[in-house]
Amino acid sequence: MKKVFLTFVFALLSVVGFAQTGWAVDPMHSSVNFNIKHMGISFVQGRFDKFDGKVAASKEGGLDKAEFSFFVNTSSVNTGVEMRDKHLQSADFFDAEKFPTMNFESTSITKEKNNTYTLKGKLTIKDVTKEISVPVTYGGITKNKQGKEVMGFQTKFTVNRLDYNIKYDPTGAGVAKDVDVNLYFELAKQ
Repeated sequence: MKKVFLTFVFALLSVVGFAQTGWAVDPMHSSVNFNIKHMGISFVQGRFDKFDGKVAASKEGGLDKAEFSFFVNTSSVNTGVEMRDKHLQSADFFDAEKFPTMNFESTSITKEKNNTYTLKGKLTIKDVTKEISVPVTYGGITKNKQGKEVMGFQTKFTVNRLDYNIKYDPTGAGVAKDVDVNLYFELAKQ
């Protein structure tokens, strides 16, 4: 009986182990960008230089039933102006010393039409976690020059910074409340 049970457990673990494929972010071919209105007349663009993440997807390919996990290092904010970047790292904005990362963990993904999906999950910025829903455009899977499989996708969405305790200029007159986020990811099969 013990042999039968162990065989069953081994078979189950084998099926679970082969049911999903792991993918890791390739930072050289990915970017985390943002755009925010300034003084109501212009825009400031920026990015985060340090980030990582992974996707666990079904063996069949695509994003059906995939699980996403990403984080961004808040001290890596880069707008091209050192003084502004230091201010963004301060308690007025990201409070990078106290909250070194922003995190996203998926809860579900739904296929829409063609190569688009709706991804739902929990976004944590500072001490606030909120459910968000974002559109994802799936680029597909191909092989790179080294013959390794890579997957690509992108998403664009808007976040109200005040919802995440980023309360500097709460009127939004100087620094807008809404932040446009653009993420472009290429992931390598693990």
